[in-house]
Amino acid sequence: MNPPRAERSGAPFGVPSEAGLSISCRNINVRFFTERRSVTAIEGLSLDVAAGEFLTLLGPSGCGKSTFLRVVADLIKPSRGEISVLGAAPQMARERRDIGFVFQDAALLPWRTAIQNVQLPLEVAGGKARAGRATPRELLELVGLKGREDAYPHEMSGGMRQRVAIARALVSDPKVLLMDEPFGALDEITRDRLNEELRRVWKEMGLTTLFVTHSIYEAAFLGQRVLMLAANPGRVKEIVPVKLPEDRTLDIRESREFVELAAYLRRVLETC
Repeated sequence: MNPPRAERSGAPFGVPSEAGLSISCRNINVRFFTERRSVTAIEGLSLDVAAGEFLTLLGPSGCGKSTFLRVVADLIKPSRGEISVLGAAPQMARERRDIGFVFQDAALLPWRTAIQNVQLPLEVAGGKARAGRATPRELLELVGLKGREDAYPHEMSGGMRQRVAIARALVSDPKVLLMDEPFGALDEITRDRLNEELRRVWKEMGLTTLFVTHSIYEAAFLGQRVLMLAANPGRVKEIVPVKLPEDRTLDIRESREFVELAAYLRRVLETC
């Protein structure tokens, strides 16, 4: 088998020169300090992410996947290094509401309906709308919840609640979507269905998407590239291109190309 041609930690992590960049990082370090010791969560991370790219992040627990997403979202400041999001500091991108974030827990307000939960970011921002932005109702239809706008969280399945969380992250019309294991707690069938739905939404909206997962198959199915991180400290192991057709259904997982890619990712993961 010929493994994918990967970008290794000593190589430049560029994207094709004709593509604009959404995210650019150089030598990012993140250290956490306690009274007794300091822990390096990320060390020397350099990465370029193209505008509109779907990048999946894969690695063992403690390798800094979620920490990196929080650096991009300006929820954590790097201890060292430089990062730009949409050509500016992450703080500016956050203040412009250019970043949407979906966590593993949908965290919906139980006293609000689906459409009211989706509307929440607009209310927090004073109801300011961007020209041409999809409405909360349109976003719920986009994620497959047409007719469930008035349902409360306790009336929805876990998969439906995560769909609402995705619509809520999109309502501010972000240019970058960050997803931290959003389907990790769901059953396999629901997870597979949402993987297909997410790829459809991504293609329709053209969002730069960073998706954290522990699943090799999810990383391979969703991503255009897979950022593989090693642990202790978190650092880039390889960046693996996904040379699969852009129009994908779950059937592609039975193809020789997918099986070989998943096997390669597993071998790299075992060295992380």
